Amino acid sequence: MRDIRVFTNQSLAVDTEIVLEENSAHHLTVVLRLKTGAGIVLFNGTGGEYNATLGQATGKHARAFITGFTDTNRQSPLYISLGIGLSRGDRMDWVIQKATEVGVAEITPLFTERTEVRLRGDRADKKIRHWQRIAINACEQCCRNIPPIINAPTSPGLWAQPLSTDKKLVLHHRSEQTVTDLRSQQINSTALLIGPEGGLTDAEIASSLQSGFEALAIGPRVLRTETAPIVAITLLQSLWGDFL
Repeated sequence: MRDIRVFTNQSLAVDTEIVLEENSAHHLTVVLRLKTGAGIVLFNGTGGEYNATLGQATGKHARAFITGFTDTNRQSPLYISLGIGLSRGDRMDWVIQKATEVGVAEITPLFTERTEVRLRGDRADKKIRHWQRIAINACEQCCRNIPPIINAPTSPGLWAQPLSTDKKLVLHHRSEQTVTDLRSQQINSTALLIGPEGGLTDAEIASSLQSGFEALAIGPRVLRTETAPIVAITLLQSLWGDFL
């Protein structure tokens, strides 16, 4: 049975007891039906993970006593910053979840010319919190201890402007450059630009190339906006990251 992992925003230290957040307490005691004395793993995104024992637990309330610390983070040696056009429905949720699992370090939703989703004000703030929760849940499942950064939605130009990664790539199925052409390069960080449904426009691709991006094709087929980033990240992780 795999470890039951719980994220908390609290400071953690060995030989201390904490009161778990209400949603975590409910999940452990009502959904998983854990009893007092059950072993769990805690992490708070600052690095490493803590072994703990579930203490007094009743529905919405639960305590955990921390018994040990392990300095394990499982972060990829390749820093991947993903910029992806906002998509409709649950596609963006799916991208956040799966990109977290395959090791992306940073995700920025983008307002592109073909983006049909518009987020402003309170709605944008609520959506960011929702995506952060999805990333945290994915970390609980895949054993990451440091969740990816989820940035506020912005334009491709504003996202690309401050980037200082070793390599900047924009997915373009008509590109002649493929992953095979990158095998001889040694890269520690990369930015990956992907469009929404309908893809990036020719003008957006041209603008990205002028900003130092290189066009990259990842196969003969045109992938959906929720499929393309996962395939691309997996290929880059196999080149420069920790996918063997």
